[in-house]
Amino acid sequence: MSAPAAPESLLNVPNLLSFARIPLAVGLFVCIVQGAWLAGLIIFLVATATDWLDGWWARKYGPLTLVGRNLDPLADKILVCGTFIYLIPVTAAGIDPWMVTVVVCRELLVTGIRGMVEATGKKFGADWFGKLKMALQCAVLIGVLLIRWLDTLSGTSDALAVLNPVQLVLLWAMLVATIGSGAHYVVKAAKLLS
Repeated sequence: MSAPAAPESLLNVPNLLSFARIPLAVGLFVCIVQGAWLAGLIIFLVATATDWLDGWWARKYGPLTLVGRNLDPLADKILVCGTFIYLIPVTAAGIDPWMVTVVVCRELLVTGIRGMVEATGKKFGADWFGKLKMALQCAVLIGVLLIRWLDTLSGTSDALAVLNPVQLVLLWAMLVATIGSGAHYVVKAAKLLS
């Protein structure tokens, strides 16, 4: 009879980096409420850096753990969904409630599907479509924070004239990728569960 597996340690570098996104997200929400756009932009950039770094560290140095596989996307969802929600009252951000509903519903749907699939013992991690969606969501949020900050400065009208249309294209691309990746995961899960 084999010995039971040792419990996974919560205190490792990838998990600590993932955990760090949660207080960073709270700090970002405060910055949005206070209109501290530059501080919010810096915090968001640091948080997205931890997202890249925790995955890189886990793959290169380990450990790859079940806790980490679940904590990483959870921290991402708190950061991204929370930021979109906090931007709804900021009229100039151009983030409408229906857009945020699409983002949040997609995340809840995929989280529920992932739980169902992984309960059967099959892996259901992020693929290229999910990573594209995440990259576009982060690009949109960086764009909003950057534009809101530049809007508080004088002499930035030329930069804003370029950035605003780019931001609009990114926003719609993000919404298409969010819906598309959600549908993609539903189809993928149906095949795995059938």
